[in-house]
Amino acid sequence: MRAIEITQPGKPDVLQLCERPVPGLRAGEVLIKVHAAGINRPDVLQRLGKYPVPPGASDLPGLEVAGEVVDGDYAAAGFAKGDMVCALVQGGGYAEYCTAPAEQCLPVPQGLSPLEAASLPETFFTVWSNVFDRAQLAPGESLLVQGGSSGIGVTAIQLAAAMGHRVFATAGSSEKCRACEQLGAERGINYRSEDFAAVVKELTGGRGVDVILDMVAGDYIPREIDCLADDGRIALIALLGGAKAEIDLGQVLRRRLSISGSTLRPRPVAFKAAIARSLRERVWPLFEQGKLKPVIYRSFPLAQAAEAHALMESSTHVGKIVLEVSSA
Repeated sequence: MRAIEITQPGKPDVLQLCERPVPGLRAGEVLIKVHAAGINRPDVLQRLGKYPVPPGASDLPGLEVAGEVVDGDYAAAGFAKGDMVCALVQGGGYAEYCTAPAEQCLPVPQGLSPLEAASLPETFFTVWSNVFDRAQLAPGESLLVQGGSSGIGVTAIQLAAAMGHRVFATAGSSEKCRACEQLGAERGINYRSEDFAAVVKELTGGRGVDVILDMVAGDYIPREIDCLADDGRIALIALLGGAKAEIDLGQVLRRRLSISGSTLRPRPVAFKAAIARSLRERVWPLFEQGKLKPVIYRSFPLAQAAEAHALMESSTHVGKIVLEVSSA
């Protein structure tokens, strides 16, 4: 099969087309003929040598795919050979065939193409796990999304808005802020020209927001604490702004604040399977109802993975970048 491998840590051009054997199956897995694969920030970190591959996972990049089930233990998960699915995987997505735990597969939502479906698993698993499971965003509560124009961001905005929450989002330009608002954010906040903490406090009458989904960290953390409501929660999923922060623990104590962090890739199959069941029951119907939609900025042929990574690193995109692997 054709695949994209990381020849050595480095710039996008270290991603090279290669020939690899079709991966072998383990118990509980399915083999997917990949039609499309989503690109995510962890792929870039892996290419740079900053995101170790979990033991037993493919060294090929790619954490989400969509395509046709062609072999494996599909019946136990309620699938049949030939079904179109999308799946969260530990690696190996940038290839014509990829294995996935059957329990981490979801049907392609009705009306969506495989290209669109490939943009869903990584961000929807991440947002559901962190915003709704870990941070327990409850009815009537509000959410601030840092990096609202990213793949994670557009998912969080849409999902929280579809479920009736007030949503605010930060982005790096007025155009990106307007895009966030079109997706359901009450207000896009330009972090280059506005103080997001001050804006949030003004919009909430001084109360603050209940939950913040943060992929920045660093010096954002003390400002986030300032704009959290009492009993507020920060769900930390990445450290793009740095791994260290100076915070006022007095506020954490007095106002019963919580800061939690998590990474999804190394978690066991059972953990991810539980998220998949929640998504299938509570989120996938929202696609069929027209309340959610994939947001794809651009797609590239598999052989142009390097160009796709360069686009992601430019941060000029809004939404997801996807690789087209095969059409049949």
